[in-house]
Order: sequence, then C-alpha cells, then structure tokens
Amino acid sequence: MMKYIKNPIPVEAIEYRRGLEDGFDDIKVAIEFGLDIQNYVSPVNSDKVPFIKTLEGKHYICKGDYIITGVDGERYPCKKNIFLKTYTLLSS
Repeated sequence: MMKYIKNPIPVEAIEYRRGLEDGFDDIKVAIEFGLDIQNYVSPVNSDKVPFIKTLEGKHYICKGDYIITGVDGERYPCKKNIFLKTYTLLSS
C-alpha cells in the first residue's frame, strides 16, 4: 500500500457554539439515527441534540467539537482532540 499526505489546504473552523447547527433532534430520534449515547456529551443544556447536515448525511455535534468548512463549502463536525492533532491555526 502506498502512503500519502494531505495537501495543505486552508479550511475555516470554529469550536461549536449554539447557532452553528443545522437543526436539533430529540434525543430519542438521535439514538434511533445511531447516536452513541454512552460517549455523547451534549453541548447544550437540553434534551435536544444539535446536528449538521454533511455530504454523508446527518452528524451529531458533541461538546467541544469543531465545525469545519471544507474547500467546497461543505461543513462537518470534528472531535476536538482530532482537530488539534490535524490542524494548525494560520491566523485569527
């Protein structure tokens, strides 16, 4: 198998705050959609679960997730620990 490295393409990202989501699901609906309730930490004080519509479908947002806007304008959440290992701040 050949090895590759990602091209250094700038993306926009921000740590999740209310208002960045595309919508909210009731916790029961989110569990039916596959939310791993054992590892989920809600970023909002509610029984609603925020989500973002991505190219792959609906993704739920956890506390601390970063919301990344990709090169084609697509948005997706990224776990904070992965984000901090993968991205470097260019400017603030």
